[in-house]
Amino acid sequence: MADHRIKDVRLDERSILWRNADVEQERRIAIYDLIEGNLFRPWRVYPDGYAGPYLLTLGVEEGRLVLSLAREDDSPLETLILSLGTLRRPIRDYFAICDSYYAAIRNATPAQIETVDMARRGVHDDAARLLGERLDGKIEIDFNTARRLFTLICVLHIRG
Repeated sequence: MADHRIKDVRLDERSILWRNADVEQERRIAIYDLIEGNLFRPWRVYPDGYAGPYLLTLGVEEGRLVLSLAREDDSPLETLILSLGTLRRPIRDYFAICDSYYAAIRNATPAQIETVDMARRGVHDDAARLLGERLDGKIEIDFNTARRLFTLICVLHIRG
């Protein structure tokens, strides 16, 4: 019986550039939300017919996004490697708009905060669509799964 979802997600500890309490909180929330509801269906048909649930490890190696998929029992299925070239700008834009949002929270009016937050969500949504396009033909994901995966990819790129 097919169970096309991520059961657990891990971040490759070697890929995490920087940690603090805020980064860890973002990571925990994104992982929790992702596990609570997601669509994740690799296009590859595995010889034994395995169709989920999946364990996913995200990492970055030599400027590429590494998605390692495993069965529920943690036995490996496959590793997908994607160029991060098309996601670099959205990641930078997302960090920049997040900085503006956190600055606005401290100093701006509610209307200004709402404007920056709408822009932040727009950048996040655009990046999620781009990630979905990059995975097209490899893994089927829904929009909310793409948004949460993009958040986790950003966690791998936070610098102190």
